[in-house]
Amino acid sequence: MDDSLSPGLGTSGNDEFAQCAASVETALELGYRHIDTAQMYDNEAAVGEGVANADVDREDVFVATKIHPDNLAPEDVRSTFAESLDRLGTDYADLLYVHWPMGAYDAEATLPVFDDLYEDGRVENVGVSNFSPDLLAEAVELLDAPVLANQFECHPFLQQEAWRAACEEHGVTPVAYCPIAQGEVVGHPVLESVADDHDATAAQVSLAWLDAKGVVPIPKATGDPHLRENWHARDLDLADGEVARIDDIEREERLIDPDAAPWNR
Repeated sequence: MDDSLSPGLGTSGNDEFAQCAASVETALELGYRHIDTAQMYDNEAAVGEGVANADVDREDVFVATKIHPDNLAPEDVRSTFAESLDRLGTDYADLLYVHWPMGAYDAEATLPVFDDLYEDGRVENVGVSNFSPDLLAEAVELLDAPVLANQFECHPFLQQEAWRAACEEHGVTPVAYCPIAQGEVVGHPVLESVADDHDATAAQVSLAWLDAKGVVPIPKATGDPHLRENWHARDLDLADGEVARIDDIEREERLIDPDAAPWNR
């Protein structure tokens, strides 16, 4: 796991301006430093407001955003990324992702623009999102810039062994969205049993399991209680046997179906 990518705050679906800005500000005041957004989420301006309002220096915040699949033609990457920076109120992004390898995505046309943005300093790191092992290998080969991260759905009910292995093979950090399975981890007997042994919650156990697997979780949270709950999950140290019990959960459930609704997460 790259040290620059700490467990962070996801903002997908948090598109009410005041609420989003407040949740980002609160998260940063609590100690979060990694904030994840995207053009698709329609909240970059609110994220930027939250970063600006927090009593944390901009250089200490790791801001990640993503180019919408419809904007992945070369000139659209350049123009819409400039618009993203304006909305975020910053002159650089710490991490810029290809959001989905679909829409206007063409590896040989799209990825060189990410290299250009990396070379001119407007992007500190390049990432991909929702890239299968084969597509990740292609991106690593085509990009001159190192691929810092591959962000994809991952949680105890969708463990993504092959995707995680591909990340390890290429020296790429896996970043998990939906890390608590949109709340469905609550009530699962294995996760609740482990949680009881630690005086924790099932959501915290799910986040700790991802951490044990070398995956960076970015759970969405808006209110102070859930922000605090997720933040303190990093203090939870699971025993090897507990990790193995979660590994053995026989359930595979994908919550985000890119074929059905690739733009609405």
